Amino acid sequence: MTAVGADAPKPGAPIKEPRFGFLRRTYAMLVKELIQLKRDRLTFAMIIVIPVMQLLLFGYAINTTPRHLPTAVLLQEDSDLGRSILKALENTAYFKFTREVHSVAEFDDLLLSGRVLFGVEIPRGFERAVRRGEKPAILVAADATDPVAAGSALSALGQIVQTALMHDRVGGDPANPPFEIRAHARYNPAASSRLNIVPGLVGTILTMTMLIFTALSVTREIERGTMENLLSMPITPVEVMLGKILPYVGVGFIQASLILGIGVLLFGVPLRGSLAMLALLSTLFITTNLAIGYTFSTLVQNQLQAMQASMMFFLPSILLSGFMFPFAGMPIWAQYIGECLPLTHYLRIVRAIMLKGSTLENLQYDAVALLTLMLIAMTIAVTRFRRTLD
Repeated sequence: MTAVGADAPKPGAPIKEPRFGFLRRTYAMLVKELIQLKRDRLTFAMIIVIPVMQLLLFGYAINTTPRHLPTAVLLQEDSDLGRSILKALENTAYFKFTREVHSVAEFDDLLLSGRVLFGVEIPRGFERAVRRGEKPAILVAADATDPVAAGSALSALGQIVQTALMHDRVGGDPANPPFEIRAHARYNPAASSRLNIVPGLVGTILTMTMLIFTALSVTREIERGTMENLLSMPITPVEVMLGKILPYVGVGFIQASLILGIGVLLFGVPLRGSLAMLALLSTLFITTNLAIGYTFSTLVQNQLQAMQASMMFFLPSILLSGFMFPFAGMPIWAQYIGECLPLTHYLRIVRAIMLKGSTLENLQYDAVALLTLMLIAMTIAVTRFRRTLD
């Protein structure tokens, strides 16, 4: 007993640090965090998916000098010279003729709706005027709401097209072509980047905030322990979803109004279309994003995972919607992905209404696409939440 008492530490004496104690404790925490990371599949997926996604998108999908842009042609006469000009335009690799129209109204409607970015008009009597030496003009109208997409193609018109048509000239000085090309940059003739970016920021900011608001809704209930009370109430999944979404519709509407007001007053962005139609379609876009965020909240287990899922959705929305890079310059597979994103359709809507003065008839495709995406997201959310109720 005496020996044991002699070996015991005296009261108040410092406890002797075990050998390699710091390293052992640090190693234990390291192992614990690795196990937790392994169990958190969403976080582990983000570690792999996000860098791979960025590499693939920037490497394959992003193109700052877009080519093969959709173009309509109004060919008022079918002549050899007219066909040679169209072929020369295609040979520049900037233009891809996807539509042939038969009237100026149809020509303008395609540009207003955004279904084409360029329109080429070859007037009646063009070849005869060339042979007479009258130097007629070809009109190339461009949708310049996106200056990056239109700028390179317009700058190539003067030299590339006329050089390609050297063999079609009817004599004369090579430096003085027998016709001229008149480029008309519509909707944004000054090629101001802020007229393109500021309306796009409306959709970008709404996407980020609306996703986060509702992505946290169900997981917040679970983490706070109030989900049990909610499940015990005589309430249907649809009523729960609408009750959580509708308050944020007003929040999103306030955000959109604030951004648009600043854009018009401070940055001089015009509002050429109907404000009521813009408000209606903006509400549809807000509701669609809220429904997608609510769907995420029914798929994940905690608020951290909800934030991670929102960011994984937000990244391709920014890159593939046409906000940062021209949509028409992306490969076909990237455009298909972009068509599944609400931001892609809303960017077309807000830019078309503000800069072009487009009507609902011009934008019916994008409006129907937003409505379809909203209904799909709500169906998935209600189905997932019904399982929770059961």
